Amino acid sequence: MSYLGSGDPARRRTDYSPPWLADLADDVTMEGAVLNGIVRGADAVRTLLAYARTLYEYQDFAFAGAYGDNGYIEDYSSHIQSQPVGNIAVIYRNDQGKTQHVVMNHRPLPAVLLFSRLMGEHFKDTPYAEFFAAPE
Repeated sequence: MSYLGSGDPARRRTDYSPPWLADLADDVTMEGAVLNGIVRGADAVRTLLAYARTLYEYQDFAFAGAYGDNGYIEDYSSHIQSQPVGNIAVIYRNDQGKTQHVVMNHRPLPAVLLFSRLMGEHFKDTPYAEFFAAPE
């Protein structure tokens, strides 16, 4: 189960900054297991990911790097409130090299639901609330 990570505390990074996040297309889109619908626009994607990243206790990378001419993949595990979670992020760049589409594939289901509820709690009084599970 890849979401359990390597178990090696030395691989647990808290300082990772995704290179693709710094160069979002204005009309970037993001989809994910924790989301209801498709997030559209650089400000929205940047805002949601900035908070989402604070929920990870660390990131333990199995892989992060380019693939093909216009892609980037991240495969990492972590914990959110002590719950193990894994993610495979697939990033697509447009012809100008800007991040055009982001797909976040978190697992397992209990972690996905927790993540979505925590995001929903944080964004409950904003236009972003519609993208997440309702807070408990």
